[in-house]
Amino acid sequence: MTEIVRPRPINWRPSYTSVSKIPFGCFVLFNELPNIFSNNEIESVENSMYDILIQRDSSIRSNYLIINDFVYLDEQETNQVLKYVADGNQVFIASNNLTGQLADTLNIEIRQQYDIQEDSVKASFTNQNFEQEHFYFTRGVDPSYFASVDTLKTEILGHLQFKSSTFLENNEDEIKVKPNFIKTTFGKGNFLINTLPVAYTNYYVLGDNSNYSVQSFSYLNDQLLYWDDYKKSGRKVITSPMRFILNQPALKWSYYLLVIGLLLFVIFKAKREQRIIPIIKPLENSSVEFAKTVGSLYYQHRDYTNLNNKKITYFLTHIRNKYYLNTSVLDENLITQLSAKAGKPKEETKALIELILSLKNKTVHSEQDSLTLVQKINIFKQSYGR
Repeated sequence: MTEIVRPRPINWRPSYTSVSKIPFGCFVLFNELPNIFSNNEIESVENSMYDILIQRDSSIRSNYLIINDFVYLDEQETNQVLKYVADGNQVFIASNNLTGQLADTLNIEIRQQYDIQEDSVKASFTNQNFEQEHFYFTRGVDPSYFASVDTLKTEILGHLQFKSSTFLENNEDEIKVKPNFIKTTFGKGNFLINTLPVAYTNYYVLGDNSNYSVQSFSYLNDQLLYWDDYKKSGRKVITSPMRFILNQPALKWSYYLLVIGLLLFVIFKAKREQRIIPIIKPLENSSVEFAKTVGSLYYQHRDYTNLNNKKITYFLTHIRNKYYLNTSVLDENLITQLSAKAGKPKEETKALIELILSLKNKTVHSEQDSLTLVQKINIFKQSYGR
């Protein structure tokens, strides 16, 4: 009874979709866009950036807005977005993890900081004319900053200040100030890149930090605004092959004709023959059969992301139980301690932890990711009799 009346726990997972009302969704911001951009037409897009940019009217200047914790553009998307900006348009990206060909082309590198005191993060803009100078972020912040930029084409628009958990010689916290908001020119247009995407979520837009998003958007032009609702961590994706078939008119009607033909065949065939109904024995209710069934389910659905998350959870639990180490923060300190207690080379331990961190940052995992993770974990556990 207590489980029924107990309030539902708050979902703190990142979503960033326009319909998500959880703390780290963007429902509030999306619905406030008409007030922020009163002179702009706003268009929400749920298709690939490549499809949108290749079909757009190139004579109309516009802005493209992408907000997510992780942004990766493939080669075709990158080529189209570079052409889009070079033609005089603007792209605004808020993400703490921007990698791939786009980052290489713009000569930028984003680095994440893990050893921080979470309630110490403060953001500010370089523009002294803004109404609010400082913004404080206390929850859900994974500070990222620009480790390098193209200084000839880039203007620093904002900074992050945070305290590192590494103590100085006088036992004081190390305070770091790093750029987190830049404007970099490409052709006739600009890229505006911010490494603090949580600042645009419901949790902060509804609080004292609401001006942060408004002030950062002031660098966009009064033009058509594309809101990207495709590259989102919280977007529900149907991975079935049927999704592709039903999206292609020719294949869709071929599929419908095939189904109708099969139904007609079964109906007329059943009138002529009556097959013996086989007796199906019920599955045995045993732990072994249950394990096989669950394993078969994961294999059939190719849910490598779920498999990897569980494998990482079990491995971190193994570290806590066997070596009595705190695994809440996967930093250099943990790598050093784990390497010493497990009797493993530090390079091998660091490679395993970095693999785990990279998989945590990915929204979709492949079969190769699962094989690599299992192989490295098994090697780590079996060596030296551990």
